[in-house]
Amino acid sequence: MTGGTQPLQPMFNFEKLETWHEAIHFADLVYQLTRNFPAEERFGLTNQMRRAAVSISSNIAEGCSRSSRVDYARFVEIATGSVFEVVSQATIGRNQGFLSEADYQQLYQAAEKQSRMLSGLRKALESV
Repeated sequence: MTGGTQPLQPMFNFEKLETWHEAIHFADLVYQLTRNFPAEERFGLTNQMRRAAVSISSNIAEGCSRSSRVDYARFVEIATGSVFEVVSQATIGRNQGFLSEADYQQLYQAAEKQSRMLSGLRKALESV
């Protein structure tokens, strides 16, 4: 799977989740928006934002492997924390002039959507 292609039929259960797909899109957005950060931030804010964004889909995937819904919900909670990290880091990026206001708003809205989806998934896992 290269170049953003996906398998015809998902092999893993997390690949069927809209929340996971949204997390992949969110990470792609973070990568796109941090591409123009200053070179001196490559190992600083750029790296921090990218790692937090990637951890969202990773935690959803790892949570799916757990044998209990309680464990799975905990990984979804961790993923939510990563969304919040990106928002905090994006605010610093905007304040430092690395992100335009329009890019910040785009990222913020994507984070709100991701957070709502994760909240819904967590509630569904905890309700049974």
